[in-house]
This record gives sequence, structure tokens and C-alpha cells, in this order.
Amino acid sequence: MKRNNFLIFKWLNCCILAIAALLTACSDWDDHYEGSETGSNLTLWQQMQQYSELSDFCQVLEQTKVFRMHKKTAVSYSQLLDGGQAFTVVAPVNGTFNRDSLLRLTQTNKGDSVVEKFFVLNHISRSASSMKENEYRVLMLNGKHISMTSERIEGVTVKEKNIHTKNGVLHITNQPLPYSSNLYEVLCDLPEMSGIGGYLRQYDADWFDADNSVSSGIVEGVPVYVDSVVIERNRMLQRIGLINAEDSTYWVVAPTTEGWNRAWQEATKYFVYDESVLKRDSIQQYWTNRALLDDAVFNMTDQRNPQDSLVSVPYLDWRRAWVSGKPIYHVFKQPFAAGGILDGAEKVTCSNGTLYKVKEWPFTPEKTYFKEIWSEGENTALITSFKDCTYNGRRQVADSISENAYLQIVPRTTTSNWNVTLRVNNTLAGDYDVCAILLPKTVLNPNDTLLKPCKFRASINYVDAQGNAQEENFDKKLFQSNPAKVDTIVLAEAFHFPACNYDQLDIKVSVTLQCYVLARESSQFSREMYLDCIYLRPRKAKE
Repeated sequence: MKRNNFLIFKWLNCCILAIAALLTACSDWDDHYEGSETGSNLTLWQQMQQYSELSDFCQVLEQTKVFRMHKKTAVSYSQLLDGGQAFTVVAPVNGTFNRDSLLRLTQTNKGDSVVEKFFVLNHISRSASSMKENEYRVLMLNGKHISMTSERIEGVTVKEKNIHTKNGVLHITNQPLPYSSNLYEVLCDLPEMSGIGGYLRQYDADWFDADNSVSSGIVEGVPVYVDSVVIERNRMLQRIGLINAEDSTYWVVAPTTEGWNRAWQEATKYFVYDESVLKRDSIQQYWTNRALLDDAVFNMTDQRNPQDSLVSVPYLDWRRAWVSGKPIYHVFKQPFAAGGILDGAEKVTCSNGTLYKVKEWPFTPEKTYFKEIWSEGENTALITSFKDCTYNGRRQVADSISENAYLQIVPRTTTSNWNVTLRVNNTLAGDYDVCAILLPKTVLNPNDTLLKPCKFRASINYVDAQGNAQEENFDKKLFQSNPAKVDTIVLAEAFHFPACNYDQLDIKVSVTLQCYVLARESSQFSREMYLDCIYLRPRKAKE
């Protein structure tokens, strides 16, 4: 899917080349961009000057300059419409907009950019479009789509239509066309949404598109471009949903500034990285924003039944979210019902969807970012060390077995007290119940009647706030499994991890299991273990 911003920037670059060609009396550009077949020898600009009622609009076009790569050029829109490219212009008559205010804005770079985007480009289309009996959509130069019928343009009545010129079509309207903000613009521009909008703006960036830029060759080993195409991108939107795209339909649920700030202050406590992590403050801010935004955006083309449930953009493959009894994340049932995420929300219609404004962030950490963590035993890549044993990942399809697989740990000899250490990924700075889920011996042999428990010790390896390695062995407490059932053994209740280890290559959290069966206890206990997983269960912070 092509981004509308790409189309705009591509067009602006072409405009500069067109004007340059025009001003240097080069005919190649006009030969390439022929105007529409019309009955007039006047250009769009010349035609508009024939109407005294369009003098205000013409003045704004004369004073508004084309922006290229966020820089103001010397080329005005009056010059552009006097050239060889084909356009459609919707021109509002005098007295229907504040001409003086727009002209004052054009005297500064920032103001000129505002007039260009919200007014001028909202009335010009790159194609020659006549008003017809059947309604159809027209793409304007600011990326907005407007409706055009035989009588109205975007709901505005037309005074004179289908005026054909040498380089396009002119329509004269009784009012300016309304500017319909998209979801991203509303979040960034509404004063009451400044909390979330301010964070989103931080991720705006320009990206140079070499493939679509026009190269003039290589000078001293460096590519030189005569037509550079720059695409506006927002790194956050690339992850949570392209809510600035005009050709998509989204729903967004977002709190007003006070509610956003409260939710942000709560979330940021979970993403405190230890002092050894480079750029820890930036990483903390990024993941705090992601924690609050990942579930805020819903692509409506992918929803099955929005009244029944909504699935957030990063987790559209929601059918895989339910595995072996694990809770479903990022799927929100009955969103409009009492207590639902859209309950009582204020509906704001945008050009590419709907914003649902709420006073408070309508989620909980435990249902979004503060999730359960499952380190699957059969994932042998998580094993960082082992001693006096062998191990094998085994498949076994059963509702009670996580991911339908487990780890079989076999002592090296009949008297070996082995140990195995497994990494735990993506822990947050918070409290968890740390558990080991063990399976009965019958998982391997259903006919086995010699069921003996496994006795073992456990320790948790982690880092403190300064990044120093720590170990908690619970005073060498002994644990015993129930050999007759799937047994969830709580190794530590509400264990506090002082530092976040989310999305880090250097995994600093692990759990060590150590078989501890004395020689005289060999007849009572088994040294073989069937480990389903290490399981971390979030504990809600005490208020």
C-alpha cells in the first residue's frame, strides 16, 4: 500500500522540476505532461483571473509557496497552476474564508506550510476531474479524499462547474471545502489530547527513498540526485497502526491528557532498566509508550464483529493467542458494554476512522503489557547451563501441557543430583509469582505405576538496579512435585525484579533447578524430571 505522504512528496518534487523547466523555456516538461483536452487556451491560473469573485483565492495562491523537503521554495501556487501539468482546482468565492488571516500566515515559513497543507492543497487535485452524475472519490494534494457528485463537492454546493482549461478543470464553490483531520492529526492537534499527541510527534522522521528518486549519476563515489523523494514516516505508527494513512479505516481509543499522564506514570515504573543498559532512559520511554499504545489501535478491515470483540493491530492473529489455557491478550470482549474499553467514550469522526475519547486509559497492566511469561522447557535454546544430566525435548499433545511439549531431564547416573538453568526473557521491573510446572511420569508412559515425586531446590538469578548479578536461593528450600498430576509449584511468591529486562539481547534473568535427593532417599524420590515450563505470574502492585 502506497503512503499518501509519499504521493504528496513525489508530487512536490515534480512541481519544482516543472517550474524550473517552465522558467527556463524548456519544452520537454510540457511535452511530457500534456494538459487535458479542453476548449480553452487559458491555463487554470489565467482562467481564475477572469473571475472577479475569485480574487481572494488568487491572492492566497500568489502568496503561498511550495514546500519541498520541509523547506520553502521560491515557487508559488499561482506559477504552478500556470504551467503544463494537469490539475483540478476547487475555488471558493470571495468572502467565504478569511483571506487576510491566510495572507498573514504566508509571511512566515511555519504559517506558509499551514496554509499550504490545510487550505491550498485541500482545493487542488493532481488529476483532471469533472463533476459527473455518479459519486466518486478524488485524491487531493494533501492526501485527503473528497466526494464529487454532479451537484456537490464534499457536501459543498457548486456555483459553476466543469470549466475546462488548457491544463485542467476548474470548479467554483460557494464555500471552501472542509478539511477533515485524520486520526493522527486529531491526536496531535486537539488540546485535550496533547498528552498522547506530544509523545507521538517524537517519532516523526523523514526517510529518503532512493529507489523513487531521480539520480543524475555518481560524483566522486557519491550518488547525486536531481529529484529527491522524501517520505514522512512515524516510527511509532509503523508498529501500532498507520493512523495517518487516508486510505485505511481505524478505530483508536485514547485518554485525554490527564488520564494519559496517570497511565504513563504507572507504566513507566515497569520499564526501569538497570544502570548498565545503554540509553536506558530512551528505551524506557519508548517501551512505556508502546505499552500504552499497542492496544489502542484497531484496523477495522480486520475485525470480525466489532460489537462482540476488538483485536488490536499488533495482534491480529488472535486465534493463536489461546494456547493451553493461557489467557488471551489484546482481544477485548464486548467493548461497548459496561466496563468495556469503549464504555462511555466520546466519538470523534475523522477522515480515516473514529477516535473514541475517554477520561482514563481503559485497560489494566495485567491485560496488556504486564503479561504472564512462559519459558517453555522444550525450548532448549533457553538452557544456559546443565550438569550431571541429559535432556530431551518431547512432544505430547494434551490440553494440560503448554505448547504440547515438555523437557525430559535424565540424571547422568542413577545417583546424580543434576542442575539445569533456563533463561527467562522479557521480565519487567515488578512482582511475579515464579513457578515451575512439572508433569507426572505417566506423560511418557501411561502405564507406569511406580510414581515417585521429584525433590529439588531452586534459585533465581537476576540483576539489581545497578546491574549487579544477584541470586536468591530461598535459604535452600526443598520442593517436591506431585507425581500423579500436572503440578504448578510456586518457587517464590511476589518476587520483585528491581530492573526491567524487556527486549534485551543480554538476558539477565534465569531460574536454576537442582535435583536434591540423598542416597538413602533413592527409593522414595525420582531424580528424573518432566518440566513443562518455568512460569512467571504477574502480581498486581499494592495500592
